[in-house]
Amino acid sequence: MARPDGEEGTAGAPSKGFLPVPAAAESTGAAPGGGGEEEGEEARRGARDGDPPEEEPGARLLPGPGGETPRASGPRTALSRRRFAVLLVFSLYSLVNAFQWIQYSIISNVFEGFYGVSLLHVDWLSMVYMLAYVPLVLPATWLLSARGLRLSALLGSGLNCLGAWVKCASVRPQGFWVTMLGQGLCSVAQVFILGLPSRLASVWFGPKEVSTACATAVLGNQLGTAVGFLLPPVLVPNTQNDTALLAHNISIMFYGTSGVSTLLFMLTIIAFKDKPKHPPSQSQAALQDSPPEDFSYRRSIRNLFRNVPFVLLLVTYGIMTGAFYSVSTLLNQMILTYYQGEEVNAGRIGLTLVVAGMVGSILCGLWLDYTKTYKQTTLIVYVLSFVGMAVFTFTLDLGYIVVVFVTGGVLGFFMTGYLPLGFEFAVEITYPEPEGTSSGLLNAAAQIFGILFTLAQGKLTSDYSPKAGNLFLCVWMFLGIILTALIKSDLRRHNVNIGVANGDVKAVPADSPTEREAGSRLMGPQLESAI
Repeated sequence: MARPDGEEGTAGAPSKGFLPVPAAAESTGAAPGGGGEEEGEEARRGARDGDPPEEEPGARLLPGPGGETPRASGPRTALSRRRFAVLLVFSLYSLVNAFQWIQYSIISNVFEGFYGVSLLHVDWLSMVYMLAYVPLVLPATWLLSARGLRLSALLGSGLNCLGAWVKCASVRPQGFWVTMLGQGLCSVAQVFILGLPSRLASVWFGPKEVSTACATAVLGNQLGTAVGFLLPPVLVPNTQNDTALLAHNISIMFYGTSGVSTLLFMLTIIAFKDKPKHPPSQSQAALQDSPPEDFSYRRSIRNLFRNVPFVLLLVTYGIMTGAFYSVSTLLNQMILTYYQGEEVNAGRIGLTLVVAGMVGSILCGLWLDYTKTYKQTTLIVYVLSFVGMAVFTFTLDLGYIVVVFVTGGVLGFFMTGYLPLGFEFAVEITYPEPEGTSSGLLNAAAQIFGILFTLAQGKLTSDYSPKAGNLFLCVWMFLGIILTALIKSDLRRHNVNIGVANGDVKAVPADSPTEREAGSRLMGPQLESAI
């Protein structure tokens, strides 16, 4: 089996800037984050009497090395069945948000005629998602770090629902700015959605399933884009000569979206919690054991931008994801340039692109959970995405739309499959910084590049040809390959998880007193055996 990145033959080697040290003796015996001396004494008394401590219904203890179950004296980790409900609800309301992002662009010519605006105005209904994210990402990630998952989930689902209902008031030829207002609310909701997958996966899922869970959370957003490519051309056919019928069809799409959004908002209120009763992994146990006052959001941001591998990943992720956003936004215009009257097939090609990407995302998540080869996998997928983009570019104008279906599927498989790779790679090389902060910054870079790429590619496409716009993206993706190869792999989270096999280990900041003391004394026998 492939050796994980950053492992140099030392299973528990300390990660850069952080040193695994034996945890302080658990005088209380309580679970991490649990309720103090009385609960600790109760747990010890239960252990003496042979009765297991009380466990959340549906939770199970994670097995230790050799299959044994951790004892109550160490950090207690458990998996709760609620994690699947949380993941499902998040994926579904993320799906609806992504659907609303692309529902205008895939039938841009229809909305151009209905509202009597230019194609650039219609493109901004998609780009407003990217524009809103950049100034709001830092407040949103701070809120996620300070207040937890539940509040961010409620804001994301609630604003998504509100924006959908506002759009219902825009079904008239003079209603463009009303629909822009509704889309603006949905774009703010997106700020509280895109940064959650890696955070949700780390807080709720165990080490052997965290990458797959992150890929599944990203999958919901991708599926929403796929539905956004498929349904609008079917629900709103091009009937420009009958404005009343066109308005009726648009209202069906808008009211249906509003009803689904309302149901998912109610489910979010019921299902979401900030975190499970017990941490699902040793890395989460170590973070939850850290005193809350030790966390500084400003210092966390500063640490991330001082982390050279993360900065490189920030740029490469922005290039890849920005290119995907640009291709998705302009797909209808590219297809109709060479295949007149093929609005429905343009949507189906977009569906093919995203569905293939969903398969790629899940396979990449499973592969990462199995091998932990983050850098190698990221680099290979990046190279194959570049190849797919080049093939798509040079076959688009052949006159055979079936070829576009095939090349679009290949492009989507690798390009969209890259998204969870970037999230999980960022979490690994930035641990113990909050997952939501690193993911939020990655998404901010993606939105910035997405806006720039969409404007530039759109200008090249209209002034020259779709091939010119696509070649522009190919050049940037080739630069992304070079920068990805320069990223140094340092799997901090993985090292903490495998370094606690036989004892309690905590991630300690490099300038902490514990590390300074560790330099002047011998490590404990348990830690020596782990390393």
